[in-house]
This record gives sequence, C-alpha cells and structure tokens, in this order.
Amino acid sequence: MSFLRRFFGGRKKAEEIEIVSRKPVAKFKVEQSLNVLGKETLIGEVEGIIYPGYKVKGESVALVREIQKDRKKVDFAVDGDRVALVLEGKTNAKKGDVLEVYQS
Repeated sequence: MSFLRRFFGGRKKAEEIEIVSRKPVAKFKVEQSLNVLGKETLIGEVEGIIYPGYKVKGESVALVREIQKDRKKVDFAVDGDRVALVLEGKTNAKKGDVLEVYQS
C-alpha cells in the first residue's frame, strides 16, 4: 500500500458495502450533515445502540468508521445519545432524515 493511499485512505465503492442482517438494530435521526476531511459526518440522535463497523442505510449504504460524543471518540452510542458518526461512504442524508442502522 502506498504512503498516500495509507495517509488519505482508500475509498470503498458503495456496491462493495452490503447489508447482511435483515432487521435494523437502531435508528439515527439526522440533525446535520457535514463533510469533514472528505468523510461524510452525520450529527444526530440515536434510538437503539450503534458500534463502529455497523452500516447506515440512507439513499445508499455507508460504514460507521468512528463515533464521537462531545468531540471525543467513544466505543458505542446508546438510546438518546447525541453523537457524530464519521462514515466511510456516502448516504446523502439531509436534516430530518431517519436512517436505519444494521449490524455488520
């Protein structure tokens, strides 16, 4: 792997990420959608439980790379938490959208 690819990270195509589970484990209500260093970042409220590695389904599917709460990285988010999800891929979510979260 080249230095630049390791530094900037390789992007996966949307069709490479697929959902295996049938029932969503959580829902995520989007309050704001940002683009931070080329990664889509969604700010909103969690209904259920979300871990990094779970998949978020909007118009397309994206992988949760990192979860931040109060500008600190956390291992998971539970019901009622207001967090930021840093995604690998694009969901094209807008304010007010409710996205389904699936286990990987």
